[in-house]
Amino acid sequence: MTCDESRLLHAYLDDELDAAQSAQMERHLAACPVCAAAQREHERLRKALAQPELYRRAPDALRRQWEAPPAPVAAPRRHPVALAAAAGFIGALLLSTPAWLWLARPDAAPAAVVDEAISGHLRSLQPQHLMDVVSTDQHTVKPWFEGKLDFAPRVKELAEEGFPLAGGRLDAIGGRSVAALVYRRRMHAINLYQWPADGADTPQAIARRHGYTVIDWRQGGMRFVAVSDLNEGELKQFALAFDNTPH
Repeated sequence: MTCDESRLLHAYLDDELDAAQSAQMERHLAACPVCAAAQREHERLRKALAQPELYRRAPDALRRQWEAPPAPVAAPRRHPVALAAAAGFIGALLLSTPAWLWLARPDAAPAAVVDEAISGHLRSLQPQHLMDVVSTDQHTVKPWFEGKLDFAPRVKELAEEGFPLAGGRLDAIGGRSVAALVYRRRMHAINLYQWPADGADTPQAIARRHGYTVIDWRQGGMRFVAVSDLNEGELKQFALAFDNTPH
C-alpha cells in the first residue's frame, strides 16, 4: 500500500474496510511515520470533540422556542439538530483554542452556511458517520438517494481529476434534508452538500475557519457547498472539476 492509497485512512478509522484492507492499512501505518502521524492527529481530534464537557444542555427558554409551532408566514427556521450541532462545534473551538480565525473576504460564504457545513463535516468524521452508502460508482450512489429526498442529486465520478467518489449520506443544512456526497483527495475527505435553490447561478464564495475551507455556489437550480481540510487551491480545483464534468 502506498501513501496515496492510504486515503482510506478515514474508512479504516471508521471500521469500514474489510479484513484484508484493514491488515494492509495496519502494515502501512507501522512502516510509514507520515501516515501514522496523520492517524494520531485524526484520533486526537475525534477524542477532543467527543469530550462531554464540550456539550451543554440548551436553556429551557431556547428549547421552548424550538418546540413552538412556526407562524404561518414565518421565515424557515434552522433545524434544531443542526443548530445544536453547530453550537457544539463552536463551543469546542472556543474551549480548545485561545481564538479561532475567520478570514473576512469579499467572496466569503454566508456565516450560517459555513457553521453548518463545517459542523456536518466534523460529525461525518466520527465513527460510522461518514457514509450511508459506500461506493465509487455514481450509478450505485445516485439511486441510493431515490425516495429519501425530494430531488435527484447530481453525482459525478471525478477519479480522473484526482477526486475519487467514495459514497454519500443524508444530512441537514438550513433546516432541510440535503444530499452529502463524499469524495477523496489522498488522505483527505471532501463533503459536498447539495440541494435545490432558486435564483441565478452564482460564483464560488469561499471561507476558511479553523483549518477548514468552505466553497458555496449555485449552478443550474442547485446549491452546492464543499467543505474539507484541503487547502483552498485544491478545493477550488475540486469545485471546478465538479462543475465541468457532465452527469
